[in-house]
Amino acid sequence: MVLHDQSYPLGHIVTVRFWHDVHSNDLHFTNSDTGWAKSAWGKFYGQWIEGAAIFVYDIRGKFNATELLPLIEKYGITTFCCPPTIYRMLILADLDKFDFTELRHCVSAGEPLNPEVIKAWKDATGLTIYEGYGQTETVLCVGTFPGMTPKFGSMGKPSPGWHIELHDDNGKEVGVHQEGKIAIRVNPRPVGMFREYLNNPEENRKSFIGDWYYTGDKAYRDEDGYLWFIGRDDDVIKASGYRIGPFEVESALIEHPAVQEAAVVGSPDEIRGLIVKAFIILKPGFAPSEALVREIQNHVKKVTAPYKYPRAIEFVDSLPKTISGKIRRNELREHEMKKYQNETSNGKKA
Repeated sequence: MVLHDQSYPLGHIVTVRFWHDVHSNDLHFTNSDTGWAKSAWGKFYGQWIEGAAIFVYDIRGKFNATELLPLIEKYGITTFCCPPTIYRMLILADLDKFDFTELRHCVSAGEPLNPEVIKAWKDATGLTIYEGYGQTETVLCVGTFPGMTPKFGSMGKPSPGWHIELHDDNGKEVGVHQEGKIAIRVNPRPVGMFREYLNNPEENRKSFIGDWYYTGDKAYRDEDGYLWFIGRDDDVIKASGYRIGPFEVESALIEHPAVQEAAVVGSPDEIRGLIVKAFIILKPGFAPSEALVREIQNHVKKVTAPYKYPRAIEFVDSLPKTISGKIRRNELREHEMKKYQNETSNGKKA
């Protein structure tokens, strides 16, 4: 459990004024269940402080992302925020049927958004999706803000008042284009930063080291100062001596015309230790086949690098997700580990 203090609402002024770009005459819609911190980001503090109106949609029964589109049109939503999973669903609809005249600013957070999705949304609506990064522990601490040139797939730059570095395992800052742990300076403490993990001294010791709070996420910084998300510490795949971030492979996969959604994890392998495995949901009209597996693998080799392609592909009907729409890669990893252990155990018995 994350313990915040009364500075938390004030921290969301940055979230809303500089990232959501909300003004007093806006109608803002953040699609989020109230069980997720994103509800606090998009339905309460910052928007009300700015004097804006909030649009709330009570979803009952099975959620269908495309039912949001007529709402945006009918009620004249001006600023919109939803997680990447929903944007990936929205671009599958016939967006040309809807009038987005009133909509002027769109943002996304929760996990990185595939550049292909951003391009498809802009082609249909004329609007760029501005990405951002934060946690339940923080307000928006990295973002792509109005006035910045968006780099598709990048989180953006540190928010005003937030000093962020990327560190190696020894707490030293890494260089440009080098993978590092996201570290937030807590001396002085940024406005909107949580106090501690409640009744969890072990987690506090692990996360707060010296003047820094370590988020548990990894990223790299480009030559222009933009930050690019790689993954959670435990999401990064170490295969055959290479370190492979799942998001880059997932982005390559989703560019293939047959792929609707994908999740990538490390799967145990007797020879390589781990191999890259992709779980893929196909778009309507496509069926699993060995030929399609090879086609998708070759596509990833061309888009990224030969060593990053998924050596194993499993076609699925759905992916495990959190209430916020994030893919639960840890669940997929555990499934692969248990399967490998069972196979190994059965092999020894045989």
